[in-house]
Amino acid sequence: MSWEKSALFYHIYPLGLCGAPWENHGGEPVDRISCIHEWIPHLKKMHVNAIYFSPLWESGTHGYDTHDYTKLDRRLGTNADFARLCDALHANGIRVVIDGVFNHVGRGFFAFQDVLKNGQNSPYCSWFCNLWFGNSNRFGDPFSYESWHGCEELVKLNLRNNDVVTYLENAILGWMDQFHIDGIRFDAADCIDHDFFRRIRHTVKSKNPECWLMGELIHGNYAQFANPDMLDSSTNYECWKGIWSSHNDKNYFEINYAMNRQKDIYPGLMLYNFADNHDVTRLASQLRDSRHLPLVYALLYAMPGIPSVYYGSEFGIQGEKQQGSDANLRPELHIADMHPESNALTQFLYRLGAAYQAREALQTGSFNTVEVRNQQLCFKRGDGDGAVYCMLNLADCPSDLPLPEGGDGWYDLISGTPVNCGRVNLPPFTAMWVTRTNEEELRRIHADVETVDVPQPEEKPAAEEQPAPEAESAENVPERPAEMTAAELVWKLALLDRCMTREKLTEAFGVEPDFKTDGANTVYEFTFEGGVKLRLWGDPVLRAALAYGDRAFEIML
Repeated sequence: MSWEKSALFYHIYPLGLCGAPWENHGGEPVDRISCIHEWIPHLKKMHVNAIYFSPLWESGTHGYDTHDYTKLDRRLGTNADFARLCDALHANGIRVVIDGVFNHVGRGFFAFQDVLKNGQNSPYCSWFCNLWFGNSNRFGDPFSYESWHGCEELVKLNLRNNDVVTYLENAILGWMDQFHIDGIRFDAADCIDHDFFRRIRHTVKSKNPECWLMGELIHGNYAQFANPDMLDSSTNYECWKGIWSSHNDKNYFEINYAMNRQKDIYPGLMLYNFADNHDVTRLASQLRDSRHLPLVYALLYAMPGIPSVYYGSEFGIQGEKQQGSDANLRPELHIADMHPESNALTQFLYRLGAAYQAREALQTGSFNTVEVRNQQLCFKRGDGDGAVYCMLNLADCPSDLPLPEGGDGWYDLISGTPVNCGRVNLPPFTAMWVTRTNEEELRRIHADVETVDVPQPEEKPAAEEQPAPEAESAENVPERPAEMTAAELVWKLALLDRCMTREKLTEAFGVEPDFKTDGANTVYEFTFEGGVKLRLWGDPVLRAALAYGDRAFEIML
């Protein structure tokens, strides 16, 4: 099995964590990167086995304005300092993945400096996209150029120029030789030419077939870049949003739909999952109710894909952008100041990591939804005796979820408590990973974890709810389906649209549909509380819709 399939990532933005000054003023290197050695015992308690480092190389400010791909940023230290850190991480079973910022460079990059000095006579003019000496830019240069999203501090490289690609290939091979890196995360991958990824893949995999290649993709079809010819994986921004907004909106249908959608359209592709990172609001600031923090991480670890924790978020620290600045998202931290031994969330993640590494089903097992409601979700990873049921209850009251298997020996891997088959009662704000196990495995999982009472913080204030209308007397209410949101309809229909018989519809919605014929077509109709109306077509419209990959229904709000 490829190493990344069992990876639990920890994401570090080193210029932030290590307390580097914002601007690189030159001078002698200062060894700040070595402070990460102190984090290794904590990472091992988290059962982290891979680190993704945001930009490391010599740059002007934030790291994404690269000046030199061959030297560690002097604000972090020297290449020798980073090599010692990589050796220590590898010795502790932790892989190293680094940021490759190849779409653009900073204005301090040597080739761009040559263009500034020699103008049209520079041999590097062709290294940059759309360099034109018939115009100017905001810096007053006698030329203009393409930049990343109009940010002229970031000059776009011409990745169709063979000399540019050869230079970058040599830089990557140098990283592999000096630091024995295990993977590369490609910044702004959606802006990069496909042929560049094909060539880089050949170069990298020829040297180390296990070197993992992951692209930063925000929108669109991830498989256009993550495929056997280009990259191995992609950032999963689609589920990033669903992970936290499903809790804020009390709507597990959102994340459940996203997971099932990706199961269908990305078979075999393991995406890089996260709840926050160096570019987005910290999870503890994003959630309206901090009691949902453990549930989010239990979901993040158990869902299909590769889980990643952003440094500091395991302690529940907060952070939001301010006036366009990411500084609050990338703070300096010292592990000695974080006191993980008395932090309930950190101890919870210690247990999650141990359980995650103990069960292959949580890493590569099959995925199937068992039951989904607005505030409860149960899905199954894997099959047979090693299967794990992830159960989540985000509500402020207990709730039952089904355990559709019999027999003895069922426990919650996270807490170590036994559960009964049939129906499992989840307390408020609770996540469980229910599986067949034994006391020996449970002792091993919980051996090094302190017991810390989970605090019950106050929920963030929400909009004032309107009082519920008085109920009508039962004798005056006609039989009709229960209230159902459009999101829930979409989920049920996603399961039904290939077997849309009258019997299946009645079973799904709890009441027989109205139906009529329209020529050769059968039409089914439901009217739900709240004014939502559902109309579905049977054969032959259904058969034609399926042939063209369409759906034979419409929802009217």
